[in-house]
This record gives sequence, structure tokens and C-alpha cells, in this order.
Amino acid sequence: MRTSIRVCMLVAIGACTTLFQAESMAAPPTAARAKNWSPPTAKIYAQALSDQIMAQHPELLSVTFHGSPPGIAGVYTMFAGSYPERIGNPDDPDDIDVITKGITIVDPRWHRPNDTVKKFVVQMPLRNASGENIGLLVLAYHNEGAAATNSGAVEVDFLRRAVALRDGLQAAIPSYAALFEPATAHTRP
Repeated sequence: MRTSIRVCMLVAIGACTTLFQAESMAAPPTAARAKNWSPPTAKIYAQALSDQIMAQHPELLSVTFHGSPPGIAGVYTMFAGSYPERIGNPDDPDDIDVITKGITIVDPRWHRPNDTVKKFVVQMPLRNASGENIGLLVLAYHNEGAAATNSGAVEVDFLRRAVALRDGLQAAIPSYAALFEPATAHTRP
């Protein structure tokens, strides 16, 4: 859907709005996406980290880990997160851009028509203990009340919090492969 909208925006804003509404109606929010990866039956370390982050950060709506599972080249997927039913969903093009280009996306207006709550999303490179970019970490923050205003100061505040969380997590990730190991093999410092 995003690609169609971006292309359409080059043609005409009005046509883009109509296309977006038509595509939103064509694919109901409950439609299941085809999975491109299945996690192992035992909880992986990345999932344990996701669970721990959510327990320690009530300001978050969700946290997700994305990348290519070991041994599967060219497949980009969500491999751990606070919505386990979404694990194995293929990544969107913007997710892949963060993974492959190392960019960060700060999105203060992340409010799709089917979202039930306002949120502020930061997509940034996930890093291991040695500082290498190894995947994608997506943090979705509650964005109600005064924080819902659209200003540079609010954007910087969300970005600072997200970077601090990501950088604190970095020491707990010895390698990308470790994220896929059984959770019982790791203890978080």
C-alpha cells in the first residue's frame, strides 16, 4: 500500500487520498498476512528481550525486532516483539531501508486509518555489543495529550528516549545470531 501512495503523490494529492481510502477498504485490518518465517518452538533470546523491555517501559505500546533470520538470505521479517502473532510477517520497504541502509526513521504522525491509538514510532538500527548495525528495532510510544503536538522538540524527545533504550540494550546483544538462540542460554545484565 505504501508504494502505491508514494507513486500516486507524485501525480496528484487528491488522487492519492482516494487511492489510499480505496486500498484501506479493500484489505480489511483483520486480513492475515502471509508469513515468511516461523520462529522455533522455544522462546528465542530476542523475544525474552522484547518481553523485558515491555515490562520495564510502560510508555511503550510495542517493541519489535526485525532482520533476516540466520541462514535465510534476502528474507526480512519481524522475528520478535510485543505482538507475537505478528512474528514472521514480512517487513515493509521502510523497515528494510533501516536494516540495509542504517537510517533512522522518526515518525510523529504514525496514525494509519486502522490504528486505534495515537502513537509515535522510531525505527532505528539495532546494534550489537560491538556497535555494529545488525537489524532493526521499532519502538512505538504512547502519543496522547500534550505529547501529541507536532513539534521538533517533541520529535527530539522521542528520539532521545528511543536511542537511550536502544543503546542500553546494545550491551546485552553479543551477536546477531545470539538473538535467535534459546532465551534460557542468556541472562540480561
